[in-house]
Amino acid sequence: MGGLNASRAACCMEAPQPLVADRLEKLAARAGVPLRTFALQELTEASRRADDAELLNTLPSLPITRASILEALAESRAER
Repeated sequence: MGGLNASRAACCMEAPQPLVADRLEKLAARAGVPLRTFALQELTEASRRADDAELLNTLPSLPITRASILEALAESRAER
C-alpha cells in the first residue's frame, strides 16, 4: 500500500482537492493500471487537445444555415 501512497503523492501533489486523488485512484483501479500510469495516460490525452483551437481556426468558414442543419438532422432521423 506504500507504493500507492507514493504514486498518489507524485501524481496528485498539486490537486486542488483530496477528492481528485480519490477519483483518480478509483479510475485507475477500474482500468486495471497503476495510478501513475493512469495519470500519465490522462495527461497525454489531455495534452492532445492543446492545439485544437489552432486546428479549428484553420478550418474554412462555411455558410451553413441553422435551418439546413435542422433539416438534415430531421432527414437523418427519419431514415432510421
